[in-house]
Amino acid sequence: MTSYQPSAIGHQLKRRGWLAIGAVAAIAIAPILSVPGSRFPGSTLQAQETGLPVGAKAPASTVVETLDGKSFDIGQYVGKTPMVIEFWATWCPLCKQLEPTMVDVAKRYGSKVKFIGVAVSVNQTPERVKLYAEKHGLPLEVYYDRKGAAADGYDAAATSYVVIVDKAGTVVYTGLGGSQNLEAGVKKALGTAGTTGA
Repeated sequence: MTSYQPSAIGHQLKRRGWLAIGAVAAIAIAPILSVPGSRFPGSTLQAQETGLPVGAKAPASTVVETLDGKSFDIGQYVGKTPMVIEFWATWCPLCKQLEPTMVDVAKRYGSKVKFIGVAVSVNQTPERVKLYAEKHGLPLEVYYDRKGAAADGYDAAATSYVVIVDKAGTVVYTGLGGSQNLEAGVKKALGTAGTTGA
């Protein structure tokens, strides 16, 4: 008896479907989590509830594409510089909500930390991603995750998922949603947690 093994393409399509379902679920529950008096604590999903565990090592190799279609390995930064990586989409309302925080933190810490945007390949093209990033002046190196390698490597459950990695390549923060304390994660990655200013 032979067992059925899904092809690589089948696996990626399944992964994309779950990523889309996760994004829709995050969008659907966001209003519930922000209702005053809700029995759910906090106004958004909190850090460390999803993705790679804090203390884990970032993947040594994660191949994505530049927006002009060339292969690029985000892993080349692991162990060399702190990184903030956001998995996002042009159509994601939580990503849009997080955008001002990301821009602010990138302005203050961009000389010390690599800011990376990984655009998921669900319902968007590299061209659309490039136009959006240019129009909105995103302070990120933006890559396109056509095959889902980065989403798989970083265990991204949905768009608006952020991973912050220190210079040693250790995950110091993960979070999901439109309201995240990115500055605290960046300070932890820089070893300056508890201090004020950049």
